[in-house]
Amino acid sequence: MGKIQLIIAREYLTRVKKLSFVIMTLLGPILMAALFIVPVYMTNKSQKQVKLVVVDENHYFINSFHDSKNAQFTYRSGNVDQIKREALGSGEYDAVLHILESYSGIRSNLYYYKEPPMNLRSNIENQLDKLLFDKVLQDTFQINPKKFEQIKSGTKSHVSMIQTDEHGNTKKHFAGLNRLIGIVLGFAIYIFIFMYSSQVLRSVLEEKTNRIVEVLLSSIKPIQLMFGKIVGVALVGLTQFLLWVIFTAFIIGVAMFAKPDLFTSQIPQSDIPAAMVTPGMDNDLEIFALMQEGQGFGEILETFYGISFSEIILLFLFYFIFGYLLYAALFASIGSAVDNEADSNQFTMPVTIPLILTLVMIMPIADDPNSSLAWWFSMIPFTSPVGMLVRLPSGVPLPELILSMGLMIATFVLCLWFAAKVYKTGILMYGKKITYKDLWKWLKY
Repeated sequence: MGKIQLIIAREYLTRVKKLSFVIMTLLGPILMAALFIVPVYMTNKSQKQVKLVVVDENHYFINSFHDSKNAQFTYRSGNVDQIKREALGSGEYDAVLHILESYSGIRSNLYYYKEPPMNLRSNIENQLDKLLFDKVLQDTFQINPKKFEQIKSGTKSHVSMIQTDEHGNTKKHFAGLNRLIGIVLGFAIYIFIFMYSSQVLRSVLEEKTNRIVEVLLSSIKPIQLMFGKIVGVALVGLTQFLLWVIFTAFIIGVAMFAKPDLFTSQIPQSDIPAAMVTPGMDNDLEIFALMQEGQGFGEILETFYGISFSEIILLFLFYFIFGYLLYAALFASIGSAVDNEADSNQFTMPVTIPLILTLVMIMPIADDPNSSLAWWFSMIPFTSPVGMLVRLPSGVPLPELILSMGLMIATFVLCLWFAAKVYKTGILMYGKKITYKDLWKWLKY
């Protein structure tokens, strides 16, 4: 056991002392925090109020549009061509809205030099539809639009997604958010497993190519060397992952403390594009209401989730550790069986296909986390690190979770046995192209 500890310490300290490890440990959190902060900041910073001139041939929409943070309306009458030249040519206005004369549906043209924001068109159309609808209510049916709105708001229906367990405990779900978190977790665990497993492969190949392994095996067993290397790289991965989480949370916390309204929305509901309303997804505007009230991102998650984030973190660590150990054992055996990284491709491709396939199927799994497809991908040990993490935010029954974890541990033990057999024979073989037939023979030694 003491020799394995020495190998683990050597692998760990060799990597954490590298300049590349320090740079990535410091740079990683900055990049991850930037993924959260920069888009939000740039969106808020780049939001410009578009100034429009409205020319209405119907004389009904004059002084009727509502100004917002993103759009300000000015009204003129006269020759539209002349108004276009003056308004756009002077640079004082960004667009001219020409509402054509009509007795049924409203048709209009929006003239501009530089293309305006995407949500401007939907904002204008929503307001035009509302104003025309109010006009029809008033003129045709003699119904006061304000009274109609009171009746409409009092008869709205709303379906909340609430999950119930066998004990009667309930928790509210925001399905779109669950899917998003699941997809992010799936991508993250795929990257971590593949990145650190590849480090084991390169490390074994490097020692074999430099003949260092011959010296090491004079005082330690092959299985001890392989296991120490796998665990050492795992500790490096966990160290870097935990530092990334801590530093990222710190950077985001500092950014939110320095600018408290960074993650709050100032978008009025009338400015929310109709395109955001997608069939099959929750478009609950409560989330915008919470953001407008200044609720933090974490509070919104707790409101719509009702899920234990400590559970997500612990299960993420479990599937990362055992997913990594499983693939690292296979990668170590591949590294011991070949002489260079180019030859390793024929063996690494079949091993990584299940993980890549899960990544390809991540959207169908996220869309229906309780389907048979999602169930199988979360149970098969070679795909469950990604598949189960995608399902997890939507809720996974405890028996399924225990079964998946048990299969993962059992498969890791089996892969470790296989890797040890291959590693023991292949690590000292040079100059021969290894085939799958050779690997099968080595299992019998």
